[in-house]
Order: sequence, then C-alpha cells, then structure tokens
Amino acid sequence: MFEYDPSKSICTCARVTYGDMAEAVEKGAKTVADIREKTRATAFCGSCTERVEAFLTALQTGQAKAMVRADEPVSDDEVVAPGYRQVGPELYYVGASDRAADRFEKQYPVPRGMSFNSYLLLDRQTILFDTVDQSVREVFLRNLESLLGERRLDFLVIHHMEPDHAATIAEVLRRWPKCQAICTAGAKKMMGQFFGPQFSKRIQEIRDGVSMLTGKHVLSFHTAPMVHWPEVMVTYDRTSGTLFSADAFGTFGALDGNLFADQVNFGDWLEEYRRYYTNIVGKYGGPVQQLLQKTSGLEIRQICPLHGSIWRKDLGAILEKYQQWSTYTPEEQGVVIAYASIYGNTELACQALANTLSDKGVRDVKLMDLSREHPSYVIAEAFRRSHLVLASVTYNSGLFPDMEHFLHQLKHHGLKNRTVALMENGSWAPVAARKMDELLTGSGNHVLGKKITLLSTLKRSQLQELEELADAILSSMK
Repeated sequence: MFEYDPSKSICTCARVTYGDMAEAVEKGAKTVADIREKTRATAFCGSCTERVEAFLTALQTGQAKAMVRADEPVSDDEVVAPGYRQVGPELYYVGASDRAADRFEKQYPVPRGMSFNSYLLLDRQTILFDTVDQSVREVFLRNLESLLGERRLDFLVIHHMEPDHAATIAEVLRRWPKCQAICTAGAKKMMGQFFGPQFSKRIQEIRDGVSMLTGKHVLSFHTAPMVHWPEVMVTYDRTSGTLFSADAFGTFGALDGNLFADQVNFGDWLEEYRRYYTNIVGKYGGPVQQLLQKTSGLEIRQICPLHGSIWRKDLGAILEKYQQWSTYTPEEQGVVIAYASIYGNTELACQALANTLSDKGVRDVKLMDLSREHPSYVIAEAFRRSHLVLASVTYNSGLFPDMEHFLHQLKHHGLKNRTVALMENGSWAPVAARKMDELLTGSGNHVLGKKITLLSTLKRSQLQELEELADAILSSMK
C-alpha cells in the first residue's frame, strides 16, 4: 500500500499535488494524457512522468491511500507576514515596490524606485486585477495567497500585457487552475506570444462595454487601445466607483507607506507623474483623449493605476494634467534651453540668453545640459513649458550626438505645439541649426526664423542678436 501526502507536489513545474492528481482520477482521468489535460502535470520538463505513471497505477489498483494527519496549529511566529492593504469595500492592494530598481524599461532612471500595483476583489467571486513584475513576485504571491486562504481565484482581469504587469500571469494561472483570464482580443494573442498555447482554453475575450456581476460588484470593461499598447483596456467597478486604469494616471516611484495620493504632497510628485506620462504615454495624446471622453460619463470616485498612488480624493488634479498633456498644451509660459556644448562656449552663450530673458521679465527659464541630463527629464520639462531653445555645436559635419539623440527622442514622444528657437556653434563650418531644423520638420512645432550662429564663441557684437532672439521669444509668448 502506497500512503501519500495529498499536499505534496508530484509535478513542481505545474504545481500539481498528489491530492490534485487523485481528484482528477476521481473525476474520470484514466491515462497520463488525461492527467496532463486536467492538471498540466508532465506538460513541461517531463521529469515527473515516471512518478505520475506509478501513482496513477497505484490509484487505479486501489494501492494508494491518502495519509491521515492531525492538523497541527501554526503559530504566528511561523508565518511570514503579508503586505496587502485594504483600499475599499472587499478590495485589497496586493502589489509591491522595488526600491532596488535604477532603470525602468532598461532606459528611464527611477531614483525613487518603482511600484507594481495589483488589486484583489473578494466578492462572491474573487477577481484579481493584473499581476506584477518578476522583481516583486514573491511579495505579490504571498499577499495573494494570504488573502485568498482556502478560496479559489475565479478570474484574472488583464488590462495590459507589458511584462512589468504580465510577467507572473502564467504562475497565477498554474497555481489556481480554475481561474479564467479576462482580456481583449489583442491581449489574448499576446498571451500566446508570451506563454504559448497552454492557457488558450482559459481565456475569456471581452468586447468594449461588456459588464459582469461578481456578487455585490458590477464590473464593466472598456477598451483603451494605444494607452499605451494596442491591447489595453480599463475596468470600471460601478458599485464602488473605482476605475482600474492600467498605465493611465500612474507615476515613477515606489510607495513609501502612503498608498493614497491624498496622503502625500502632489507637488512633490508632479515631476515624476509628468516624466512618466511624457515618456511612457506622451506620443499617444489622441488615444488618451479618447479614453478621457469614454470615461467622462462614469461616476469615478477612485482611480487604481498600475504604478503609483491610488486616487480617492481631488481627482481633478490628475485629470487636469492629463487633459493638458494629452492635448500638448503647455502648463506654463516658460523657456527650456537645452544645449550640447563640448568646451563650454555654447553653454556660456545659452547662459547669456537666459540672463537676457530674465532681464526682460521671463521668470521661468531652465537650462539643461544634454550631456548630463537624461533625455526623459528634458522631454518632461519641454512638455511643461511653452518654448524650447535648442543649442548645439557642429560635430563631424552634423549634430553633436547628444543633441541628435534628444531630437529623435523628442519627435518619438510626440511633443508639438511648442515654439522653438535655434542656436548653433562651429569653428569653421557650422551646420547644426540646419540639421536641427530638418529633424524638427513635421513635428508640429513652430521654429522661429531668427537663429544665432556662433563662430567658436559668443562675440560682443552678437549681443544685439541675442537681444533680438529674446524679444522674438517674448513676443511669441504674448
């Protein structure tokens, strides 16, 4: 007689226990192929096949007997404390923050870390809204398992398939084999691309505006293509007035205890909200406008994004910024002077221009060195202000690489409706202004006809030109 422990794993890849397999046999599984279809055991590395075959034979011949053990109480000293937080009636935050991250998407500096948000609704049916990045997998799964306890997970709502939210989807679906995924047609296709066909029968594809009842709560699903991937959707909980907004309304930065936006000073976080929007979503102002219009008829009392704080008060603060950013409307009448200078002469000319603008009453002037500042910060400041001065040395008969890279980034992120002035420098054949003008063609920005050309250094005789450029900038502001 083979006495087995029902809680012990027989297939570690699919997280199938002896008890799971015994249950499958009770429900009619007769072959290893049947076991694989019902539990996914043997479907991955195959190392458990011999073990599964032997246990199947023991079950079918009556030679297997479940171990009977008295349940021993587990003390709190033996259980790792979870980190979930309640954020509403039946709704819990089960995400986590990664403070060790120094780059998001391997390109954007995140000196304050990054949060990866996921939410669990414990209604008559249990609903998980998105998973998390691999970096916070263990904390997320602990939170989820602690809240669910003996309950099964009924549904996983997938708003966005980017791996910082979707990396742990496969593990969730394996741990809870009854769970069904809900997503758009585009996300369903991406599920196959990321994880293969193994979950294809467990995906419910939804259409825009479809609703479902989970018990007390009524959820409706709304597609949001290109905010900022084509498969994106958002979910609205009509009962609580909560919008699960995918990447919209998020920010860079870890959550330091204060889970809600009204618990911190929004002004302290605005720079990171702006930098997140302009660099992650900035190109897709039109789709963001469509989402804002689509959700304008909903009574939204709380916004749960996939990064950053939850909004439950003063929603107008973030909605107003999204309205400005998505319509490429400057927040302020001001000037960003972005320069590429090798030996400092171009930088000195930019400082002289900043001084002149200040003397003429322009108070919002920001100088930014493209060789020292990450482009994401400069792009965010350019989105913020109405005017942009670009100053570059000529380098190898073209633009200095940092300026060229920045202009490609600026165009890639879709900034428009700005007034741009150009300044170039070159010791024998300056062409930087023409190259910058070419890269700005078709960007939707207005380039002032007045430009300044330096031959190695700014001369006293050019101070009048500097004055005229400052006047042109000031005039265009008015």
